[in-house]
Amino acid sequence: KRNMGRLEKLYEMREQRAAMLTPQGTAKLALSSDDAKSKAVIVADKVCKSFPETARAELVEAPHSSDGPSTGSGRAGGSREIVKDFTLRITRKDRIGVVGSNGAGKTTLLKLLTGELAPDSGTITLANTLEAVFIDQQRSLMAPDKRVRDVLADGSDWIDVRGVRKHIHGYLKDFLFDPNLVEARVGTLSGGERSRLLLAREFARFSNLLVLDEPTNDLDLETLDLLQEVISDYDGTVLIVSHDRDFLDKTVTITLGMDGSGRVDIVAGGYADWEKMRKARLGGKPVAKAGGDKAAAAAPPPPMPAKKGKLSYKDQRDYDLLPGRIEELDAQIA
Repeated sequence: KRNMGRLEKLYEMREQRAAMLTPQGTAKLALSSDDAKSKAVIVADKVCKSFPETARAELVEAPHSSDGPSTGSGRAGGSREIVKDFTLRITRKDRIGVVGSNGAGKTTLLKLLTGELAPDSGTITLANTLEAVFIDQQRSLMAPDKRVRDVLADGSDWIDVRGVRKHIHGYLKDFLFDPNLVEARVGTLSGGERSRLLLAREFARFSNLLVLDEPTNDLDLETLDLLQEVISDYDGTVLIVSHDRDFLDKTVTITLGMDGSGRVDIVAGGYADWEKMRKARLGGKPVAKAGGDKAAAAAPPPPMPAKKGKLSYKDQRDYDLLPGRIEELDAQIA
């Protein structure tokens, strides 16, 4: 029921945003009401960005860039056009997904929208009150010898969650933790637990812009569902770069699709809606998958089995510890 309510809310938000897009797929910049203007957090107007081929090669090799090599069009005079004539007004509570094959320019577009990168022409205007939090799954930033309590609350029993004081035990429960893990060392946590700890730490900070770069990498199903819920409940604007089509279909209100030519498709909806647009534009021809040639050639996955009931985190942990407890009791009886 919770998931259905989340999707209904998402579809309603998509319909509202679709009404604000012109048939050409660009957002209206001239809004009449002062209220609508006040909700704008990022405004891109006729933005263009190119890289010389040598600089482009260096950017591809950068460890934190998700843009790989590409043979896309738009090259002139030894440079490649990454973003061409891009216009969009992003408002509060928009959930924006950026998709495309490796090398299409997803990271470049993300950096333009967050002000990390300046456009060659056109303008990017950010709201003065914008406070961004970046989540890129760099769990190594959390020292393995630190306790959960240290990571979240600097050793305290209380944590400030976006201006609201909460007890650390209650906050841990919000992120599917057994409160008894408050003294656990980061290095002893599972991959899913470390991911949830990272989310808990970042979401405690005040922000009105959430930026996620490939957030679903290495997440277990429980953490993935939690992330979808947190994004749905987030009171600000969300920018997501991801190859996870199902995740995008369940979280974003607008998809920015990049095919490597410099064009950025703007679609009210998720990844599936972008694919429909591309197919219609190509006259029904097969659409190349955003994961690249390898993904396009892959066989379709088998149907997912029916989802079975899942133990809560606490019950699962108790179950895992059960054999040891049985041995202890047997020893006491003997």
